[in-house]
Amino acid sequence: MTVEWRKTPDDHVIVVLGATGDLARKKLLPALFHLDMEDLMPKRYLVVATSKDEVTDDQFREFARDAVDEFCRCKSSEGHWDEFAARLSYVSGEFGPDDDGPLGDAIRKAEAEIGGDPPRRLFYLAVPPQAFGPITLGIGAAELAERARVIYEKPFGWDMESFIKLNNTVHEVLTEDQIYRIDHFLGKETVQNILAFRFANGMFEPIWNRDHIDHVQIDVPEDIGIGARGGFYEKTGAFRDMIVTHLFQVLSFIAMEPPSSFGEQPLLDEKSKVFESMVALEPDDVVFGQYEGYQREEGVAPDSRTETFAAARVWVDNWRWSGMPFFLRTGKRMAEKRWAVTLAFREPPKQMFEEVEVQGQSRNHLTMEMGPNEGISVSFLAKVPGPSIELGPARMDFRYASSFGSELIEAYERLIHDALIGDRTLFTRCDGIERVWELVEKLIHHSPAVHEYPQGSWGPQAANELIAPRQWHLPEPPTNE
Repeated sequence: MTVEWRKTPDDHVIVVLGATGDLARKKLLPALFHLDMEDLMPKRYLVVATSKDEVTDDQFREFARDAVDEFCRCKSSEGHWDEFAARLSYVSGEFGPDDDGPLGDAIRKAEAEIGGDPPRRLFYLAVPPQAFGPITLGIGAAELAERARVIYEKPFGWDMESFIKLNNTVHEVLTEDQIYRIDHFLGKETVQNILAFRFANGMFEPIWNRDHIDHVQIDVPEDIGIGARGGFYEKTGAFRDMIVTHLFQVLSFIAMEPPSSFGEQPLLDEKSKVFESMVALEPDDVVFGQYEGYQREEGVAPDSRTETFAAARVWVDNWRWSGMPFFLRTGKRMAEKRWAVTLAFREPPKQMFEEVEVQGQSRNHLTMEMGPNEGISVSFLAKVPGPSIELGPARMDFRYASSFGSELIEAYERLIHDALIGDRTLFTRCDGIERVWELVEKLIHHSPAVHEYPQGSWGPQAANELIAPRQWHLPEPPTNE
């Protein structure tokens, strides 16, 4: 919901730590290049990349070119690529509180090359979470915290204890307004459009409450497995990786009260109020599952009980939502990849069509698809053409691709740009994260049983029992009209 999308950032040295990893290759380097193509980068900036891998500047530029060619949504001329590549440099080695290695020197050299007023520093920590603390202390020890902003990938902590320890460590070096805890789901256009849909349209906000909505589903099934992330996933699992981190944040957008404005503080304040109103989860509120064959994946223990599927029933105990459930579901190796938020409306108080045969399942849903076909659908019942009153399912679709004449801004692109201009609206705040860890503390230390489910399915049967008598809803593919 950033209102300064076209603001030109100040001059910057952008430091990417973990620059040869998957995140940098698939997301960060393509995002930086696309922002440059769209003229959304600072007028003067340099990128200093670093990791433990021993590569030269030219080898890193070749790595970056391959990443852009494979994963960037834009095509460039050789001249534009050459201009971007000239901004890239690479240093290898460790970086921490005891030794900043060559990185500190490389940053200061880049600042001198930019010249003029001292540029800002943006650090992107695309590294394992256990490195967040030492790297932050290294930024402080190297006297690089001044004019700096630091983007932290998730998860920010593993539980309440580790969150508090990491948060205290980070605040030894940085003030809260320098800290950017990223959740790329909040950079998605459709997630932000939840706010526009609610608050810019008078027909929807009056019915956005428990009186008119039966339940809300936030559904993020994925058809892929864990790939080469076995070591990470064994420590994290689907519940921490997706529900605690991403889906709770999406829930806060659905459930928040209208902010006084869409500025950073009012929006983050309303999100925090949602988390404060949420009821701590009990074991009966969640279902864990593991896809068949997970224990044979690379980096996974042969007797692992790590969950690759998680479903949760969440209650928000406030005036608007008390007594109405939110159902969250995510999993790997499921039947389909489709990320959606679905509002299921209550049935009319008086049913006048009880004696009329209805073709298909009654819909009565509003669905916001976060991917891969971003848009909004309304499913309802309508009269089937003919002499008798017969009802059938109908649907109205809005799709970004066909409704606007510009490409969607990719989530990482938006969030990197927001960090460059100092807008924390779509990042997470420490009080909200602390409250989330408090809500799931019991489950973190007393995990429920893990149910096995077939690959290509919709997860374990226990998840259907969790939502019963309701059913999990997935939107149909978009119409061709």
